[in-house]
Amino acid sequence: MLLAACTQQSSSLPVSYTGATANWPSYGGQKAQHYSALDQINRENIQQLELAWTHNSGDISNGIDGDWGRSTLQVTPIVTNGSLYYCTPFGRVFSLDPETGSERWVYDPQVKNKRSGLYPLACRGVSYWQDKDSTASCSKRIFYATRDAEVIALDADTGEPCESFGSAGRVSLQVDITNPAAQKFYPTSPPAIINDTVIFGTLVPDNETVNAASGVIQAFDAYTGERRWVWEPLPDDFQKPDNISGFMPGTPNAWAPITADEERGLVYVPMGNPSPDLYGGERNGIDYYGSSTVALNAETGTVAWHFQAVHHDVWDYDIASQPQLFQIDGVANGKAGVLQATKMGHVFLLDRDTGKPLYPVEERPVPQDGVAGEQLSPTQPFPTHPVPLHPHQLEIGGMIGFDAARCKKDVEQFRNEGIFTPPSLQGSVAYPATLGGINWGATAIDPVNGMMYVNQMHYAMVVQLIPRAEYDELNPPTGGYPDEFYPMKGSAYGAKRTGLMSFLGSPCVKKPWGTLSAVNLKSGQIEWKIPLGTTRDLAPWPLWFNSGTPNMGGAVVTAGKLLFIGATTDHFFRAFDVSTGEEVWRHRTPTSANATPLSYRLRESSKQYVVVAAGGHGWSDPGDSIMAFALPD
Repeated sequence: MLLAACTQQSSSLPVSYTGATANWPSYGGQKAQHYSALDQINRENIQQLELAWTHNSGDISNGIDGDWGRSTLQVTPIVTNGSLYYCTPFGRVFSLDPETGSERWVYDPQVKNKRSGLYPLACRGVSYWQDKDSTASCSKRIFYATRDAEVIALDADTGEPCESFGSAGRVSLQVDITNPAAQKFYPTSPPAIINDTVIFGTLVPDNETVNAASGVIQAFDAYTGERRWVWEPLPDDFQKPDNISGFMPGTPNAWAPITADEERGLVYVPMGNPSPDLYGGERNGIDYYGSSTVALNAETGTVAWHFQAVHHDVWDYDIASQPQLFQIDGVANGKAGVLQATKMGHVFLLDRDTGKPLYPVEERPVPQDGVAGEQLSPTQPFPTHPVPLHPHQLEIGGMIGFDAARCKKDVEQFRNEGIFTPPSLQGSVAYPATLGGINWGATAIDPVNGMMYVNQMHYAMVVQLIPRAEYDELNPPTGGYPDEFYPMKGSAYGAKRTGLMSFLGSPCVKKPWGTLSAVNLKSGQIEWKIPLGTTRDLAPWPLWFNSGTPNMGGAVVTAGKLLFIGATTDHFFRAFDVSTGEEVWRHRTPTSANATPLSYRLRESSKQYVVVAAGGHGWSDPGDSIMAFALPD
């Protein structure tokens, strides 16, 4: 493998200023594909790639000192209007020179509620809008939302709040929300912007209460901040209780990024599951849109179509990945489609106009006999093209032989009937775990060659439901480690989740514990699959193995035939040859780089840059580094 030091040896080679130029105008890039048409950095010169600049915000918290919760820098910056924009876990927004990393402005919202609850502090990105009919002040705007559920509009040139938007540049997302407790209803993803409409989903905590805040989707006028429409994710025939005056609590929410389709005037919304997630016996139809991709009319908020990836989800398999748009010769006869990746490792290719699968999806029987009161679906949808990418049955392993033997003995005490084994009183193996599979990093699509690249973690958990009276008597604190407790107030059960770990602290799953795969979208088959990540920075030397590791974050694929990704538990940013999966470059990072990278080149006379945020996750120290890489002069 090539260490970062190797990238310094040929600095005398000149950069070739040829080829395409491109911004990175939105979180997932054009069509949310995580693809760059730039090829100045390519397989022939990748070994010369070096660190060009680093920006540090100083917004770091270990979750112990002071008022802030633990931070994680999961942001993907955008590059547009000649600037790079990103938000920090503390809600500050920076504008940087994309070629030097120097600060142009910084905005501090003075976030009122600093406590993080169960989740680390995170802001995954901001969005850009421009008034095409004006050049006045604030005709170019940065939109994002804070942890106290306020939408903020900033002048993209100065960082000043746009006074014409809402009240002094702010609009509350909490109007008509029932139970919007502090830090329990707020966006973590950037909004979708289409036709002067700014559209937000929100995070709602899992497994806390039946009456969690509503998952309503809200749309605002980009000029004034007036709320244009709301979509409450309820079936048309749902009868709201008389005592609910605002939006219905507990409905599915959308915390992952929403995708805009300007040609069709639609937005594609990745929906989570209803509260309280792991038990659904009392939902009474509220999960009609749960764990679905929903297409909404961007002007009215009405439903155009929806596709449900999990029926009656009691596994927390919410749709965590941004819907991605494609239209590729040789894939579904060149039809315009939506690619939806899921935590199960299932990837669904859907017709963009109707939501119908472009390839057969089979309803297959799944394990039954849930707890008393549960109403499980007898079948679940399984895609046939692409083939399922994550194993459906746990294959037990560990760090070394006797470790795996201990794991096998431990697993025998739990229900373990493969994917969709329902939560139980004795404890059930959840594999893939609630983390996935594929999480918010989504996939990277090469629309020219019809390839998809996807990183996954291979990790199992045990989910146990605890009868209400027994849980209340136990009265454990919410969350925790290694046992996570969840009250699921208002339901018949509480819950305990535990990572299925070996005696030595490794996953009780046969290696690799994290993978990177290349999937041919034309054939639907996997072309190569490799371990992603090593145990360095997770285990002491000499237990550094190329085992693959649990990973969080995504990749960017470029026309230079390279795929760039951090995501792993070890502190490396890597590049792979897309044809073979060979690792061709890597660079040491201050902490793990659990964010999705981007790439841009502003002018014919400038370099191509690849940028990633290295800010840690639950398994590594928090950080605050935005790192930009380029070829030497």
